[in-house]
Amino acid sequence: MTAADFQQLAHTIPHQPGIYKYYDAKSVLIYVGKAKNLRKRVGSYFSKTFTTYKTHELVQRIAKIEFTIVDSENDAFLLENALIKEYQPRYNINLKDDKSYPYIVVKKEDFPRVYFTYVKVNDGSEYLGPFTSSNKVRELLTFIKQYIPLRNCKLPLTPTNIKKGKFKVCLEYHLGNCKAPCVGFQDEKDYDLGLKQVRNLLKGNLAPVISHFNKEMREAAANMAFEEAEVLKKKIEHLDNYQEKSVIVSKHLTNLDVFSICREAQWGYVNYLMVQNGTIVQTHTVPLETKLEETDEEVLAFAIMNLRTLFNSLSNEIIVPFAIEYPDPSVVVTIPKLGDKKKLLELSEKNVLYFKDAIHRKQVLHLEGKSDMEKKQVLYQLQDFLQLSEVPTHIECFDNSNFQGSYPVSAMVCFKEGIPSKKDYRHYNVKTVQGINDFATMTEVVYRRYKRVLDESLPIPQLIIIDGGKGQLSAAMESIQLLGLHGKTTVVGLAKNEEEIFFPGDQQSIKMPWESDSLKLVRRIRDEVHRFGIGFHRDQRSKGSIKNELESILGIGPNTATLLLKTFRSVKNISNQTEANLAELIGQKKAALVYGHFNEAANIGEKS
Repeated sequence: MTAADFQQLAHTIPHQPGIYKYYDAKSVLIYVGKAKNLRKRVGSYFSKTFTTYKTHELVQRIAKIEFTIVDSENDAFLLENALIKEYQPRYNINLKDDKSYPYIVVKKEDFPRVYFTYVKVNDGSEYLGPFTSSNKVRELLTFIKQYIPLRNCKLPLTPTNIKKGKFKVCLEYHLGNCKAPCVGFQDEKDYDLGLKQVRNLLKGNLAPVISHFNKEMREAAANMAFEEAEVLKKKIEHLDNYQEKSVIVSKHLTNLDVFSICREAQWGYVNYLMVQNGTIVQTHTVPLETKLEETDEEVLAFAIMNLRTLFNSLSNEIIVPFAIEYPDPSVVVTIPKLGDKKKLLELSEKNVLYFKDAIHRKQVLHLEGKSDMEKKQVLYQLQDFLQLSEVPTHIECFDNSNFQGSYPVSAMVCFKEGIPSKKDYRHYNVKTVQGINDFATMTEVVYRRYKRVLDESLPIPQLIIIDGGKGQLSAAMESIQLLGLHGKTTVVGLAKNEEEIFFPGDQQSIKMPWESDSLKLVRRIRDEVHRFGIGFHRDQRSKGSIKNELESILGIGPNTATLLLKTFRSVKNISNQTEANLAELIGQKKAALVYGHFNEAANIGEKS
């Protein structure tokens, strides 16, 4: 659909909150979105220039637009999430969490049983959870069995059956694990009291349980039942120990949900800590695949809605690292600066970074310490997949870096027998390219590298990987052909983020098997050139080779520049701020300097 096509139907879309649905020519739902103002939001897709190909591709595929008006932004949020879950449109954020989670069931029956299940059935029973760890659930059930006597038999304990005396006490009664409601030794009121303690225990609220046992212990002692009092005392001690083993945050905090996010290319990782009664009772991290130009705020809000729904959270406060639009006005959104809540957020951030690193470790292949045969098998696999004439025992990979669109540098890493050969790593300050030109930079560094290889009669690698798409690959091939190396080595492009392989001249990319060792090795090589290049870039910046645009403003030092970047996340965002917004952060005098710098630049651009 073109902008002209949209203008013909724009008047039919209302200025009201709701959700909009985009369909392709085959009437397949490809995107669902929410909006405070439907006409403005949908119109924005046809009136602005997008920076990513995927967003442009989405707009090109739109053949039909449908919308649903709702009463509030909260309703729009809920409906959007429901439709995404049901239809999983191609261009929406994809929550990559297909695990099944265990529940503890309080069965709907006379004298309800409490047990473990993965299957949630709509039978009127109460399902507590879900829980992220089955081991944790089993540990809880064992704890419950030891200290809160409930039945675990499947007998139909109806009042009629009990009255008729159909049952006899079993071994569980003699072991003290059950009070024998089957023969009338325990009434429903007393049994329900035990169930209440179970619910408190599962929610991390141990104080009422301990208080109940304290009361029973004092009564037993008053009645001279000292053995019973001793048993109750041990139960209290074990509950205290269990509470100490739990992650206690603060007894002053009540119920909170804590979220943090880490972004990397088209992936986002969100960690969730559920805090109840000052105790962390759940922790979970999910990966999300972003498809368009979603901001950190949009990805985090999407994950929060899904995770709170999944884990049945009723907390009325959420802790987040930055402001988000959360549609439920009854939920307080807190961005902590100090205290226990700040410590909770930092703990969540540690968890999300560990999760991301763990995924990286699974996705890359480390061949150090492996036998020669194991190394060769991976290289044979890579040779077979890329149809190389030789086993790629010598691989080199190039990547370019720049800082906020300025000051380009480049890096090359070398792998021999599948292992990093760090003595052969090289980094380059770009010499011949003016400004930012990623293609020209790649042409220069590839030429410089292999001109020296030829001049010094060094071995030529069997495989050269260019970290980038068709443009960077074509730029590298200019130097390869100029040096007469065409046909003497294989050069491929590795598309950023997509992990697709391009060969020179091919229109279509190819994908290596996702779980193959050969792709894991390629990922490791790519990650290593990123690491090496970024490290070199930081060194150059610390030496003063690179100064960002903020530090070039007279009167703005590195501390102020860092504070601005941490708060607003990019120079572009800073340039769009009002002078009043800047003054709140850095004071009126410095705000005037920053605001004047960007607005004077804009005015000059308009006049020219």
